Amino acid sequence: MNRGTVKRILLIVLAVIVMGAFANLVGWGIRSWFKDLWDTITTIPAGHLVASILIMTLQTTATAYAWYTILRFAYPHEVRFRIVYASYAACVALNNILPANLGTIVMFIMLTTIMVSATFAGMLGGFGVQKIFFCLSGAFVYLYLFLSVSGTFDIKFEFVHENPWATLALIGGGGVLLFLMARRFWPRVLKWWEQAKEGGQVLTHPGAYFGRVFLPSFLAWCSGICVVGIFLAAYSIPVTFDTIMKVMGGNSVANTLSVTPGGVGVTQAFNVASLSGVTDSATATAYSVAQQLVGTAWSILYALVLMIWVFGWGGGKALMTSSYEEAKRRAAAEKAARDAKKAAEAGAAA
Repeated sequence: MNRGTVKRILLIVLAVIVMGAFANLVGWGIRSWFKDLWDTITTIPAGHLVASILIMTLQTTATAYAWYTILRFAYPHEVRFRIVYASYAACVALNNILPANLGTIVMFIMLTTIMVSATFAGMLGGFGVQKIFFCLSGAFVYLYLFLSVSGTFDIKFEFVHENPWATLALIGGGGVLLFLMARRFWPRVLKWWEQAKEGGQVLTHPGAYFGRVFLPSFLAWCSGICVVGIFLAAYSIPVTFDTIMKVMGGNSVANTLSVTPGGVGVTQAFNVASLSGVTDSATATAYSVAQQLVGTAWSILYALVLMIWVFGWGGGKALMTSSYEEAKRRAAAEKAARDAKKAAEAGAAA
């Protein structure tokens, strides 16, 4: 091992110690987090733990490759797989510890910093392309849950049977409202589309899209199913298609509604509800916490390794820091704009 490698390892160790000390000073309780992580890991069979880590890595790799394909068609000759891989791994790690999926914005800024021609609107366009499969898979999960509950149609559509005229008025009025909104905002939508469609260039090549975006996304989704199954088995919870679909549906809703880092708390509540009738609440909570802790810890470690490998310690740290600060600035600016718009509308109404 050469002197440079030893120095880099010592710097990493020192950085971890400093971050841990700072976390304790500001009351983050990182020591208790590591204790909970260790206690959780020691309760999971080693085979289950190793298998879950390998499949989580496959999930990250497959999704990163889909992103790479999207960006390769959008910005030819400007993107390399390992850069996209490291950036997406950082995105996954940050989304596990930051609220409101801020890690995704960080990834966009990292990539627009590295690729000269890339724009934020183009990244949003690519994000839309990347989410096509996951929207379809999410719809499948929700439809399965909807159809698997006996009497759901009667419960959900009881209002339609009892109030047909009110239903017609609701549908008609809603259609008119959507039409008026579309007319008002259509020029803005067209302008955004002109800026964002560069991120969707892969859609003009169906073979490339289905083979190198849709298929890897399907592989990543299947990997997520396997991870859920492995952790359920680790806690002796029956592993069935129905159980996994309920858990994944609950996780999806929790991720959509939560504003806490990684959906902590909300995810546990949904998992307990999803597994009611299958196992007791204590076991369901233990399963949920274990999956979240192990997933978060591995995503952080893996992202750190990839960032150092691709950008080096100093370069990765600088890129991540600047991107994170810019992401916070953008998020704050968008929030301020929404608040100002609401205040203006309230003032006009008054």
